Amino acid sequence: MKPASAYDVPGSAYNRGMASRPRAGKAAASGPIRQERSAGVILFHQHPDRGRLFLLLDYGRYWDFPKGHVEKGEDDLVAAWRELREETGISDARLVPGFAHQIAYFFRRPRKGLVRKTVVFFLASTGTRRVTLSSEHVGHQWLAAPDAIRALKYPTARQVFRAAMTFLGEPLA
Repeated sequence: MKPASAYDVPGSAYNRGMASRPRAGKAAASGPIRQERSAGVILFHQHPDRGRLFLLLDYGRYWDFPKGHVEKGEDDLVAAWRELREETGISDARLVPGFAHQIAYFFRRPRKGLVRKTVVFFLASTGTRRVTLSSEHVGHQWLAAPDAIRALKYPTARQVFRAAMTFLGEPLA
């Protein structure tokens, strides 16, 4: 379900997210599928010698972009900015207009069953390299694009990063 948001950019990848389906059998028979929505930011800093460096957060078992749940009354961009501030302390991010990319995936929660999570990502730049991590994370890194794509564990994260790099005119192989 697409949210009502002033930040839905025509022609963007927003409406072309991956739509994975649960497998037949156990997953389909375990009851209703719970829906969750999150928003995040692919954030970069322009380093004078190394070019664009992208921020990845260490979630303990995997590296990913800053993201979190859209709260009641928020649109996707407001949620993405709030999550960026809460998880990194960065508040000077500047939106790169025209990029919004949505992904979707399924996972299982022990007490809640099957969940379909939809995440929309925005692209932003910052002049800040200093990160103040929230307690959710155990580390962070600013990485060049080839290193960032290798560090991302999940295919959907790599997919959205590739879309951002293509949008920036620097497609990854």
